[in-house]
Amino acid sequence: MRFSRRVLGVLTTAGLVSGLVVGPLGAAEAAGGGVVRVNQLGYGAFDGKAAYVMTRDAATGVRFQVVDRHGRRVLTGPIGADAGEWNATYRHVYQLDLSTLKTPGSYRLEVPGAAAADFEVRASSARLRTGAKDKAVGFFTAQRDTAHHNDRAASVYETPEFAGPDTDQTVGELRQLGGPVDVSGGWYDAGDYLKFTHIAAYSDSLLWASARDRRDRTVLAEARHGLDWLDRMWDERTRTLYIQVGVGTGNVEGTFIGDHDIWRLPGVDDNLTDPSERHLRNRPVFRAAVPGQPISPNLAGRTAAAFALAAQVEPNRATARRHLETAAQIFAQAKTENVGQLVTSLPFAFYPETAWRDDLELGATELALAARRLGDRRAGAWLRRAGHWATQYLEHEAGGDTLNLYDVSALAHADLIRAASADRPLVRRLAGDLRAQLEIGAARAKGDPFRAGAQYDNFDAVPHAFGLAATARLYRQTTGDRRYDDFGQQQLDWTFGANPWGVSFMIGVGRTAERCPHHQIANITGRELTGAVVNGPNSAGLFEEGLGDHLDGMNPCPADGVDRYAEFTGRGSRYVDDVRSWQASEPADDFAAIAVYALT
Repeated sequence: MRFSRRVLGVLTTAGLVSGLVVGPLGAAEAAGGGVVRVNQLGYGAFDGKAAYVMTRDAATGVRFQVVDRHGRRVLTGPIGADAGEWNATYRHVYQLDLSTLKTPGSYRLEVPGAAAADFEVRASSARLRTGAKDKAVGFFTAQRDTAHHNDRAASVYETPEFAGPDTDQTVGELRQLGGPVDVSGGWYDAGDYLKFTHIAAYSDSLLWASARDRRDRTVLAEARHGLDWLDRMWDERTRTLYIQVGVGTGNVEGTFIGDHDIWRLPGVDDNLTDPSERHLRNRPVFRAAVPGQPISPNLAGRTAAAFALAAQVEPNRATARRHLETAAQIFAQAKTENVGQLVTSLPFAFYPETAWRDDLELGATELALAARRLGDRRAGAWLRRAGHWATQYLEHEAGGDTLNLYDVSALAHADLIRAASADRPLVRRLAGDLRAQLEIGAARAKGDPFRAGAQYDNFDAVPHAFGLAATARLYRQTTGDRRYDDFGQQQLDWTFGANPWGVSFMIGVGRTAERCPHHQIANITGRELTGAVVNGPNSAGLFEEGLGDHLDGMNPCPADGVDRYAEFTGRGSRYVDDVRSWQASEPADDFAAIAVYALT
């Protein structure tokens, strides 16, 4: 599976609001006219500061004001031009420019006819982002698999047959090939207990890149934990890459069940006794390919990149060289001809990636940089391979996506620009593609009242927004061009609450964040899953048949079952904060990883 409200004061249309909304608004509370949306993480003193007000009726000539914690007015100004309709209820959205407010402190934004909102200004935006980044890193610590001890001696199985292209239900019995192998540890992928090499390699690459660029010990500890597991998933002796631990759903015949079929804490799995639960007790392991045979290039590239990035960071030279050799072995085994459908997960529909040249560009680039650091003579050859795959990416795959799980080219381009700085024609092409990726988001933002560069009505809106913010930073760092700085900041504003729902999509950040994640451990224990990043809004069509029943063992959340965000559904998208709404409320490792990278 990617599976307290409080209002103070009285709202009038003639006077300024004296109250502050710290939670989602119901229809009656919004009846006075509108709602205000701000970045709940806060703003840096010298950053652009955009806020928004959504209203039912036009607000021509209205002015906003900002007051400090003592009630003194520190800023006033006209609301911006009408940016357009959000939905049939909120037919007007206005942007408020707070950028001239540079004094650090706590403030309240007030707009006539709309509920007010508190926000913070801090001297350093870096300090604000570091706090959120640390929380996202903490999510990985919560995702560590410390419960499945049977994974230390797991059996390897043949790739199963699935009942159809859009189902994770298997046909027949799983066929054992060998084992035992030690695949213990690592991170749970999302709200369930499956573990995937494809996702872990992407997430760990971003953590190592963050640790390299910032020398952050907290990030480094999690990056090492992830790499330890990836190391177990690579059998150097037989040249076998294992790609998955666990099976999502049971078979059509009903003789066994899978991870998604029951809701429980992970500690029970090792002691299950029912024969139908045998693949939960002893979780199957699957291979990317027959031992020694070519590996799907996306897997080979990004897994090699994780090890090569570690080789750039690890202070112990012997450890770094060992990681470099592992990266070289995996990269050399990449399949580059007659590629066909990529290998990501079982079933492929969980993570249907189609691009792979970007992964090879990333792998080769990080190998070249690691080799340079360690004085390895192969650096030049890997740099040439990186240039080749970058060119192939630009010719065959560029133009359709931005930095996220399915396209890592922005990170690859930025590092290759650094590695191949003398090759000016290549550098210009790579910088041009970084700009083109940003223009994809910027074009969407121009037509969106909240300046979002991601697609609201598609999966992974939130990680795409973080990816665009990260790409804006990479573009500035590699070119010196700051034209996308404000755009990048607006994407962070959006993820932390300056969006139609007024929700921070990182748990534990902001007054109104996701409360009911689709996450088994958090739901059963009742503990806040601090730092988790959820998908956020998704296509409204995914919710047309309702949310379904609560699974056995699932605690209803919200307890009353009320969708407090229904009135903000708009532009084909919907956000639901409910434990059953995996389409919107399930956290995932790759979501948190791109958040860490964007905030580093």
